[in-house]
Amino acid sequence: MPTKSDILNLYFMDARCKLLEIAAYLDRLDRHEGEGDFRQEAFLSALEAMQTPPAGQSRAQTVLNTLSDHSTSPAESASLQSAYGAPGKL
Repeated sequence: MPTKSDILNLYFMDARCKLLEIAAYLDRLDRHEGEGDFRQEAFLSALEAMQTPPAGQSRAQTVLNTLSDHSTSPAESASLQSAYGAPGKL
């Protein structure tokens, strides 16, 4: 069974890189004018939710749930054949 130290040794640099990529993405959004949309709001909500996941949920589960569409009614038609990666509409 790996220890926390083993996990840090294996994955820290990769996680650090991804965290820097997220910070750079948010900096790019901040530098540009105009309004964000539901994707920006969902992304920021997922980052916040990740800090304090609900009891019984992992951080990954919390982020996935935050960025998932929980509607149960089928759409009348699809406007595009792609996913937005966050609940909402363009």
